[in-house]
Amino acid sequence: MFSGVYTALITPFKKGKVDFDALGKLIESQYKAGVNGIVPCGTTGESPTLSHEEHEQIIEFCVKQAKGKMKILAGTGSNSTAEAIRFTQFAKKVGCDGALMVAPYYNKPTQKGLYLHFKKVADLVNIPIVLYNIMGRASVNIEPTTIAKLCKDCKNIIGVKEASGSLSQMSAIKALVPNIELLSGDDALTLHVLSIGGIGVISVLSNLLPLETLSLIRAFEKGNIKEAKKIHYKFLPLVNALFMETNPIPVKTAAAMLGICSSEIRLPMCEMEESNKLKLKKVLKDFKLLK
Repeated sequence: MFSGVYTALITPFKKGKVDFDALGKLIESQYKAGVNGIVPCGTTGESPTLSHEEHEQIIEFCVKQAKGKMKILAGTGSNSTAEAIRFTQFAKKVGCDGALMVAPYYNKPTQKGLYLHFKKVADLVNIPIVLYNIMGRASVNIEPTTIAKLCKDCKNIIGVKEASGSLSQMSAIKALVPNIELLSGDDALTLHVLSIGGIGVISVLSNLLPLETLSLIRAFEKGNIKEAKKIHYKFLPLVNALFMETNPIPVKTAAAMLGICSSEIRLPMCEMEESNKLKLKKVLKDFKLLK
């Protein structure tokens, strides 16, 4: 259901407010490039610093702009189960195709707590759910056995965005749940994830280069592994540059350099260090994205 390239949308800001004009243009550029879908209000969209009202406004705006053109997989996760239910119900109400639910952060729930959290949302909201496993930000790992139990007990939990960085863990998940939709949560690992049965990527890079991100997936799907490897290595320096500081600082900085939106970011995220900004600019020039 969620195969291909799903762009983890940045949230453009202007003078402290969501810049819906810039967001609309970004969505349109993604549609014209042919991406399979968009993911608003995720990590890259700075969801932790969005108000509840902004979170819902952005999701609804994305549905109005993109429904019928590409799929909308809305970020609806929270470290509060009640809040996750609210956002997921809203995503369902306005017409999203699915919900991306991050592991509850800061609380550090047990595996039983994780199971009960996701199950409660899945039981209450009949919408396709993709789990989001990112221990580096959540401080807890959704273990493969927990994912398997959730998929068995909740038919609307259909996939997982894996940003653990562990191909061993991803392989274990696929071994336990062969039909799960495995999506790469790291642009640098997309090719690797495809090779073990993944079906796509939730991408940061595609905010800037949607066509090029798509080209890797399409080459792999056609069995042209040599071409897919070539694309992987070609864009790896840019991918690495986009993560030289905490996401989404570099990608928003790059977006500003390319005229997509301002680089405005909300505290506690802050402006990119000048030395890193110069490195990023050089990489963009190397790729002929900047003169």
